[in-house]
Amino acid sequence: MASVNKVILVGNLGRDPETRTFPDGGTICNVAIATSRQWKDKTSGERQEETEWHRVVFRDRLAEIAGEYLKKGRSVYVEGRLKTRKWTDKDGIEKYSTEIVATDMQLLGSREGLGGGDDISGGQRSAPAPRPAAGRPGASAPAKSSTGFDDMDDDIPF
Repeated sequence: MASVNKVILVGNLGRDPETRTFPDGGTICNVAIATSRQWKDKTSGERQEETEWHRVVFRDRLAEIAGEYLKKGRSVYVEGRLKTRKWTDKDGIEKYSTEIVATDMQLLGSREGLGGGDDISGGQRSAPAPRPAAGRPGASAPAKSSTGFDDMDDDIPF
C-alpha cells in the first residue's frame, strides 16, 4: 500500500536561523516556524488563538538560502516531510524529536516593501512573478472587484 509523508506550513519565523557547515561541505539550517489557528469559543463567544511551533530543517543549498534570507518574524511557506530522530542524552535517557525536513520554500510578504515573494524549490530560485505596471504613465493594471470572483464562470458546478 502506498503512503504519503508531506507537510505544508505557512507561518512566521520565531527566531533567526541557526546555520552550520560541516567539514565535508554539507550545510544544515534549523528554524522554528509558528503557525496559529483562531476560533470563537462556543460558550463564552470570545475569540481564541492557539500557536503551534514547528522545527524545520533545511539541508545543503536550501539551507544556505534559508540562512541568508530568513530572519525572525519573516513569513514563509515550507513543504517537506516529517522525520522523527531518536538519540540518547548524556544521562542515558532516550529522547525523540520530530521535525520537518524541508524540500521547498517560498519567502512570503514584501522584501523591504518591494512586494511579492521569492520561490525556492529544492534549492533553486525561480524568477519572480511579473508585477503589474501600475504607477507608470500609460500603463494600467486590470481592474478587480472587491469580491475577487470576477474570473469565475456563472455556472455553479453543484
